[in-house]
Formats: sequence, structure tokens, C-alpha cells
Amino acid sequence: MAFSNEVLKAAGDCGRFQIWLVVLISLACPSLSFHLFSQIFMVQRVPHHCDTSWILEINPNLTKEEQLNLTIPRNTQGSYEECYMYTPVDWDLDSIRRYGLNSTEKCRDGWVYVSSEETLITKFDLVCDRKEQTDISQSIFMLGLLIGAFIFGSLSDSIGRRPTTLVCLLIQGVFGIGTAFVPNFYVYVALRWAIGAAVSGVAIVLTESVLTFLATEWVGISYRPHAVIISHCWFAFGQMTLAGLAYGIRNWRMLQIAGSAPVFALFFYIWVFPESARWLMAKGKIKDAKKLFQKAAVMNKRTIPPELLDEVTGIAMEQANSPPGAKPALLCLACRFVNSLVYYGVSLNVGNFGLDIYLTQLVFGAVEIPARFSCIYLLQWFGRKKSQSGCLLLGGIMCLIITGIPKDLPVVTTTLAVIGKFSIAASFSCILLIPFMPCSLTRQTGVGLCSMSARLGGIISPLIGLLGTYNSVIPMAIFGGTPVIGGILCCLLPETRGKELQDGTEEPVETQWWTQKDHGRNYPRRCGLERSPLFRALERLGVTGKRAG
Repeated sequence: MAFSNEVLKAAGDCGRFQIWLVVLISLACPSLSFHLFSQIFMVQRVPHHCDTSWILEINPNLTKEEQLNLTIPRNTQGSYEECYMYTPVDWDLDSIRRYGLNSTEKCRDGWVYVSSEETLITKFDLVCDRKEQTDISQSIFMLGLLIGAFIFGSLSDSIGRRPTTLVCLLIQGVFGIGTAFVPNFYVYVALRWAIGAAVSGVAIVLTESVLTFLATEWVGISYRPHAVIISHCWFAFGQMTLAGLAYGIRNWRMLQIAGSAPVFALFFYIWVFPESARWLMAKGKIKDAKKLFQKAAVMNKRTIPPELLDEVTGIAMEQANSPPGAKPALLCLACRFVNSLVYYGVSLNVGNFGLDIYLTQLVFGAVEIPARFSCIYLLQWFGRKKSQSGCLLLGGIMCLIITGIPKDLPVVTTTLAVIGKFSIAASFSCILLIPFMPCSLTRQTGVGLCSMSARLGGIISPLIGLLGTYNSVIPMAIFGGTPVIGGILCCLLPETRGKELQDGTEEPVETQWWTQKDHGRNYPRRCGLERSPLFRALERLGVTGKRAG
């Protein structure tokens, strides 16, 4: 057991300090949901047709229906073509009506949109030959997440997590509001890339790094899943809020401002957000770490014996640069890739399941809350490996079944998609509770690598959606097949249920909460701590030794 864990037990592993920490983490989660999924409401399909006002120069008294009948061909379904028009001719109106127009071409003078609401589609004409740019822009946003995982993951190790968080929040707020005033689509994509990098930084430092480090460092083992999952539920709450915002604010510029401005309210983090005690000690800032432990003890109305703090002062984290196990690390990278690929694949296609997009988004967000909470019981009953594997398999099977459902059954398709979203969301929580990195510094690097793997899956996910132009079954078949493979691979992961977070390369050891049969008698011997200065100090304090049976 790491020496900081002993101090944590003295300071209290579940009290007011831990509750305050989880609240701080949770406050930033809704803004991440907005930036990740807001674009799906800004690029909804809008009925349109070519601008054929040329014929009005011949006769300005034509009705709208007459103009379309004379200048726009019809498709096989009998509706007007959206991307083609009859080639303009220099004839009089009688000749056009008598002989008709036969030659067609692509729209030359732009498009006319049926809806009066301004969206990204109508503002920047993202239709016909340019409609793929919406998926490409989402992939570029995901690329920003990947770059941000690399940049801000390293930066948080160098300067600390609190200043990195503030920088990312500043970029997220300023560029988020700036996106509402872009002059063209290319500037929009560039700003979205920067926002993606900032969102990734916040996600690593707060919802991944903090959940994996601060929450797991400051919260006792039996409460660890609760701390992680409660914060994840606020991410789901952000998705539900997005559905309400998008329904009430149909102008994409105002929606962008409404979703980005609240980020500035989080700048109070500079005064209240704590650093990682393990990171402080790894950087040699022992005094700051001791102050942080004492602050936690005061908030929890506990007292840390001075002797215990004095003993741990001189203990360095000698194994801080020890390499993690290769197999668990690679498996976690693969699982995070699959999780992200399918999660975003299903979430970004919320408008393609046949039902109202606002209602579907609301349900997609709401279903994540029971999905996250169910992990608490799944992890306790079946362990983390089986839970992770089962969730991935169930999500993949649901997506594969969708490929065989006719399009005229949207309720069935959406129901299966909701079950798939439930399973994939649950697996996201499970994978974050598999701590395979053995120490604070390599663990931070590992989280960064896992995040980069997840972002790579996010980048590919919108591009897979483009394959639907060839066959609508292909994307969902991929989104269903990959988690099935990932679920099988998860069977090779080590079980970490009830294991302490280690600071060395030794195998995780079982704690008293899970192994009550020996009541902790053999724990020092198993860990090799019986000769350590910490153990001798604890022995003097009466903390170690045989427990009453």
C-alpha cells in the first residue's frame, strides 16, 4: 500500500472533502457534453432545391409551384431534386411550357431552403457536394480532442492540473463564443478544432485524470465507483440539457453562445480546486502535499498524527518512473478505442433513427444515468473485467440487430439504439475503474495514452458514417462488430476489484474490505512493508499488527 493511502485513511477517505471534490468535478461535465454533441442540432437536414430565379426574369408572375415544375426535375420518389436543376435556356415562357426542358446540371446559383431558421447548413450551404463537410468537421473536432490529449496531458504533468484546467476553460469559453461569429465555414472548423483540444484538456484533467487520480486517490476503495459514476451522471445531465437548449433556441449562433458562456463561471476553480497529492509528492512538493492532507482532515473533522506526516516526508516515490504492465495497457488502449468509436457512432447518429431528434437526444442522455449507476452493482457483483466485457458485447449485439431492422420501424430501431447506448455508456464507466498504471506519473501518461486512443476512435467514427452513402448498413455493422471483438479482448484484462492503487510495479494487493478472512494480518508481509520506515511508524502508532478476529 502506498504511504499516501495511510495518510488518507487518517484524514478520512469519504467525508466533506471528498463530497466537495466530486461536486467540483461534476460542475464541468455538462459543458463537455454541449461541445461534443451540439453540432448535431446545427446540421440537421433542411429541405432545399436549386435557386432557379433565372426563370423569373422571363416572367416574374410565376407562382412558386409553376417555377419549380418548369425548372426542377423530380426524383424516383416523385419529389423535387435537391441538387439538380434544368439547364437555363434563352427561350420565352411559352416555348418552355410547350417543349419543356430536358438537360440537367448541378445547382449553379446556390440553393433555396424551405425553413426560415438559420443553421450551419443554411448559412454555409452544406448540402449536395458539400454535405460531407459536416462529418469531416466533426472528425476535425475529434482530431482536436486527440491533439489536446497529447498537449494538455503532458502540460498537466509539468505545471499541475489546476492551471491546466483554467487554461483549457479559457480557450473553451472564448473560442466557443467566437464560433458564433465566424464569417465562413473554414473559420468555424478551425475554432472547433481549438475547442476540441480544450475540451480534451478539461476531460483529461477533470473527468479522466481527476476521476482516475484525485477521485481514486482521495476516495476510499469501497466508495471509488460512486465518485466516478456520480460525475459521469452529470455528463449525461449535460446531454439532456443540450436537448432542451437546442429545442428552445433554434438559431445556431445563440445556441453556441448559450452553451459556451457558462464555462466562465468555473474560474473560481483557481481558489478551491485541489491538486493531486501524489503529483505534489512526485514533484518534491512535500510541504504542499502535507498541507493538502491536513486540509482534507480538517474538512472531514479528522486528525492526522504528526508522527505519521513526519515519517512520510522523507519517503520518495522511488518507483515513479516504473513502466506499467504492457498487456493490460494495450488492452485498455483497445477497449478505450472501441468504446469511443461506438459511443460517438451511436450518439452522433441520433437524428438518423427515425424519431424526433430532440426527444431522442433527451432519452439518450437520460438513459446514461441508470447505465452509470448500474455499474456500481455490476462491479460489486461481477467484477470490473466481466462488467466491461458484458457491456461491450451487449452494445455491439444491439447495433448488429439494428442493421436488420426496416427503416419503417423507427420505434424499434430507436429502442435498440437506446439499449446499445445504455451498454456502451456503462462500459465507459467500467473502463475508467481499471487502474493498470502502477504509479502517479506513469499513470498520468497512461491516462493520456488511453485518452488519445479514445480520441482516435472519435476521429474515425464520423468518417465511418460517410460509408452510409454506399450502403446504410455498413456504419452500424462496424459499430456493432468492433465492440463484440473488444468485449472478447476484455476477458484478458486483470481483475482490479478491491485492489489498492499502487505506486510501484508490484501487483495490486487485495484490501481488508474485500479479504476479510485474514483481517489484514498478512498484509505487510505480502507487500514487503514490514521493514519500511512507514510500517515502523504505523506500528508505533498502533495502526498495524493483528486485528481482533
